[in-house]
Amino acid sequence: MKIISWNVNGIRAVQTKGFRDTLTQLDADCILLQETKAQDDQVDKALENLDHYHIYSNSAERKGYSGVALLTRQQPLRVIHDMGIDEHDREGRVIVAEFDKFFLLNVYVPNSGDQLVRLDYRQTWDLELLAYMQSLQAQKPLIACGDFNVAHQAIDIARPKANYNKSAGYTQTEIDGFSRFVEAGLIDSFRHFHPETVAYSWWSYRANAREKNIGWRIDYVLTSRSLLGQVKDSFILPDILGSDHCPVGLGIEI
Repeated sequence: MKIISWNVNGIRAVQTKGFRDTLTQLDADCILLQETKAQDDQVDKALENLDHYHIYSNSAERKGYSGVALLTRQQPLRVIHDMGIDEHDREGRVIVAEFDKFFLLNVYVPNSGDQLVRLDYRQTWDLELLAYMQSLQAQKPLIACGDFNVAHQAIDIARPKANYNKSAGYTQTEIDGFSRFVEAGLIDSFRHFHPETVAYSWWSYRANAREKNIGWRIDYVLTSRSLLGQVKDSFILPDILGSDHCPVGLGIEI
């Protein structure tokens, strides 16, 4: 099974950038999209006539903001929207598909914002997400994919010293939040298979950052430890354009 996760930074905008051809090229069994910036009916329209995929989405109450979508060739046993916590469930950030042998979670973690205005909220969110993922893992193994909005280690960010505790996505609070996911038995699959590889999944649109490869690795595929022996590879696809993020993914026998 091939799983792809991609923050598209607007599903309607990416339509004009060869998105459908890219999906064909990726040829994935499951495609998890973040930051769709669209309501459910707009997501359906953007993805209509995609053969062989069941399509599910979770949109924010606020139009043109946040949102996640899931495309899967195999029909899930069920699909769960949100974490069941009203404070967090208005922004369309979580959708989960349950399959026979595992849960597949798609998440768009909140950005802590300019001047870190949402950092306190982000800390609460990370703890609630951890509890939610643990509740899923207690039932069956979990694959959790998405934009986690944090560079976990110095190797995951081009300029760690300049950004540490100053920029959203590289504060100790956010790093600690992600570390708790790992401590709970979720493996950062890319770093597991590529412990010393410098690779990024997001680049600012400013100052030709992508061309200069001044980036951040903030998109992840996490897997329950029990699945690790079935994972064949975890990868990042920086040459695929259309968004300020690139796709990340996983190959697994399951």
